[in-house]
This record gives sequence, structure tokens and C-alpha cells, in this order.
Amino acid sequence: MKINEILTVLEEMAPLSYAEDFDNVGLLVGNPATEATGILVCHDALESVIDEAVKNNCNLVVCFHPILFSGLKKITGKNYVEKAIIKAIKNDIAIYAVHTALDNHQEGVNKIFCNTLGLMNCKILIPKPNFIRKLVTYTIPENAEKVRNALFEAGAGNIGNYEDCSFNSKGIGTYMGNENSNPEIGVRFEFVENEEIKIEVTFEKHLESKILNALFTNHVYEEVAYEIYDIQNTHQNIGLGMIGELETPMEGREFLYFVKEKTQAEGIRHSALLGKKIKKVAVLGGSGSFAIKNAIKAGADIFLTADLKYHQFYEAENQLILADIGHFESERYTKNYIVDYLRKKILNFAIILSEENTNPVKYL
Repeated sequence: MKINEILTVLEEMAPLSYAEDFDNVGLLVGNPATEATGILVCHDALESVIDEAVKNNCNLVVCFHPILFSGLKKITGKNYVEKAIIKAIKNDIAIYAVHTALDNHQEGVNKIFCNTLGLMNCKILIPKPNFIRKLVTYTIPENAEKVRNALFEAGAGNIGNYEDCSFNSKGIGTYMGNENSNPEIGVRFEFVENEEIKIEVTFEKHLESKILNALFTNHVYEEVAYEIYDIQNTHQNIGLGMIGELETPMEGREFLYFVKEKTQAEGIRHSALLGKKIKKVAVLGGSGSFAIKNAIKAGADIFLTADLKYHQFYEAENQLILADIGHFESERYTKNYIVDYLRKKILNFAIILSEENTNPVKYL
């Protein structure tokens, strides 16, 4: 199996188009044409993790956080990033990062967080904007079903919990072909009026080339008339953070101890307890201070995240509890999810969960 084949599976798990614009995801180091010997899955691809990969004969390291985040002008081994990259290159080890591609996924980081706490009725806290496009095309009635089904098969027509969604309307199309044309209906230089079906479907923008290929392959016209629009709708199943509900409400302090146990957190920093039971819980793995207002607007009783600064705790405004459980702790089980996913998709192959604890934060 080539590394490139494994990358296809990883992109099915967390499409790179889901990632935030600031992020650096995908294959960071290595040649995708290399024969794969094994996969080591970790949280951070540090030098010690590369040593672990060498020891286990794994030449692909799949990490959550990208070890290469911003550009490097020199690679001299002067810091932990450069040391890891040098060791990976010396040992022909590829590094692939998922980060916000998995953060934004409906079954990704924040769903894992919710599952850890047993939350129900979970939905995205901050749906992703500017991700949906609309295709409008026109064809004869006899061709409409074939075109529609091909577009659905390519991934168009999914809206929330519904699939195969389209809008179809009848109208009259006109055209006249020139000397280079070869019309399906009519002949060159003949003005044609013909009944047509207008088909409208939405799709995720990263599917555009696949959608157009399906359209062109299954359309009967020589020249396919179509338009693609960016639309302002948010994607309710892709985005950052989640909000869910506890089956049984808990007192604030009781719930924080519960979170501490479930996430194996060594300490939780939190704003004032409000003297009411916790029912609705918002979560955002990693640094989530930017989502405080979203959690309040969603009616959360508590917002679990990480990396909150002193003054940000004031932003709770006695409307909810803010709780910083630790960056690593909030994403702790992500690597387990990746391993489980790969083992289901790639059988009889070495897929190893890293035993290295790469959490840089220590507690007394």
C-alpha cells in the first residue's frame, strides 16, 4: 500500500476543505508515492514520537496538531519543530496532520468530546459559512432524471438530515447553433424552442469538480448550460464546537468533577458557579475563547474549552459557567478516534496508537 492510498482514507475521514484558512493540514513531510510500512497516530509529532515511529517500523505519522504551522526559512535543529522535521526526513517518515479538518467535522473532535461526556441531541455550535454552492442546469425532460441521479451520486443535494434534494421547474429553452455546432435537437442555423427542465441543487464547494464531471458525463447536450453560485447559507453539519444536553441535569460543582474524571484533567479553571443545575453543555476542543458569545447565544449552562485568559472569564457575565479544562485534555481522545477509523478502513495493516504523552503542560 502506498502512502497516497492511506491519505485518501484520511481525507474521507476529515476532508481538507473543512479546515480553517489559517491552518496547515494534510501531508506536511514525505513522498506520497512511498510504500507504507505502518501508521503511528499521535497528538503532536514531536521528536520523541518520530523515535517511536522508527522503533515500530512506521513510516507514516498521523498527528492531530500540525508540527509545521507557519513557514520555516531555515531548518537547523534549533527548536523542537526543526528537530522533529530533521529526524522525520532522515528516517524517510511522512507526517500528515488533520487538525481543524477534523475539528469542523460532524463526527470529529467536538463530537468525540460530547460522546466522552454522554451528551445527547448534539449540534454544531458555530456552523461553517461560505461553504455551500448551488448548481443550476437545464436539460430536456427525458434526460432530467439521469442528470439528477448522477448529481446526487456525486454528492449534491444534501441539506441537513435530508439527501437527494433538488428543485425542478419547466420552461422553454431557445438556441441556434453555428457552423461548428452539432445540436442534439434541431440542426445548424435553425432557431430551436424546446421544453426544458431547470434543475437546482446545492453542494459542498470541495465537490465542485466531481459535480461538474457528473453533469457533463450524463447530459445529452453538446454545450451544457449551467451556473454555479456561492450562497450565504451556513452548513449546519460542518463547523466549530458543539452543544448538547445531559440526560440528567447536574449541580455545577458535581458536573465539573464529572468532567475532570472523564477527560482525565488534572485541574479545571472556571468562572463563578451560578447555583443552578447544568443541562445544556457547549464544548470546543482546543483554544475556544472566540466562541464564548456563541455559547451564551445558544443557551448553554456551561462552556467547556481551553486556553482562556484571565479577563475572558469575565465574559461569562453570570449567564453561564466558563471552564478551561486544558488544551490537551479537551482533545485527548482524538487520536483514539483516528486509530479506530483507520483500522475499520484499512485491514491487516499496522496502525499503532502512540504511547507518548505530548502534553507540554504539567501540574503540581
